[in-house]
Amino acid sequence: MALSSLESASRLFKSQPNTDEVAARDAPSGKIKPVILVTGCSSGIGLALAELLEQQTQYRVVITARSKSLEVLRSKFRESDRFWIRPLDVTSETDRNRLLEEINSRWTGVNVLVNNAGVSYRAVVEHMSAAEELDQFDANYFGPVALIRGVLPSMRKIGRGKIINVSSVSGMLAMPTMGSYSASKYALEGISEALWYEVRPLGINVSLIQPGFVRSKSFMNVKYSTQSGPEHPSTGLYADYYLHMTPFIERLMGLSLTTPQAVARRILKTIQRKNPPLWIPATYDAEVFYYLRRFVPRRLLLEFLFATLPRVRSWAKAYTKKRQR
Repeated sequence: MALSSLESASRLFKSQPNTDEVAARDAPSGKIKPVILVTGCSSGIGLALAELLEQQTQYRVVITARSKSLEVLRSKFRESDRFWIRPLDVTSETDRNRLLEEINSRWTGVNVLVNNAGVSYRAVVEHMSAAEELDQFDANYFGPVALIRGVLPSMRKIGRGKIINVSSVSGMLAMPTMGSYSASKYALEGISEALWYEVRPLGINVSLIQPGFVRSKSFMNVKYSTQSGPEHPSTGLYADYYLHMTPFIERLMGLSLTTPQAVARRILKTIQRKNPPLWIPATYDAEVFYYLRRFVPRRLLLEFLFATLPRVRSWAKAYTKKRQR
């Protein structure tokens, strides 16, 4: 009798799915829940997307941030078998490999990658050092591309997946004092377009989310080069550039009708869409710039945009050696 009871208990225990198996399946349908990895979730668009995905129980979700920002996430979200909070510095190969190994071992891979993490330097080109340029590209280009390489094998194995790169209107049209940021976004856009061709035959989608000005405090999180910071004297060759461009950008962001939540909803729709397009403008101004770039001759467009910059005719006036026409 005792042996029979023991065997029955053993069979019952073996028949119970573990927590990872429960998290992997949608109970009503029995379908496997796709795994979504989102980077840069401590604020702005990433945080808004994390809030949306927490409510989408048909997915397994991994939200990430640098270690110093994890407490922000842990104070807002409760981890579960289907919703993880993990440290990730996208520029760290160790961090990337550790996280992907954990996801691959427990959930067999990432089905949707949202590359949202990034930084923005505020500096004219002459004020950026090689090290600062590399820092800009590590976060906005090299790190995201390394994550793409890390998730592609598991996507190829099942013949489907989505790679969603959060770009910027600065990847369509560059702005003064944001040259390095624009360059990193142009690079991300270029490789995303090439990747679209490469993985389409494999059943994998690539999309670029292109927000313009978003009503948020993200302009307060910009980085400065050693020569461009606000601690430097407000005089000199490029003083006018910083003096006028900084409040100009802040004003445009404050006037924007688009919130981080609106962009996050656009990303969620992209995740849920069967065959999303490559280019997805995510704000009204991004839509305008998208069509301006397509239909207005570049020479005319540059002159028009130059004329709209604040007090641009007075920039570097005391320093220029430009010949008067």
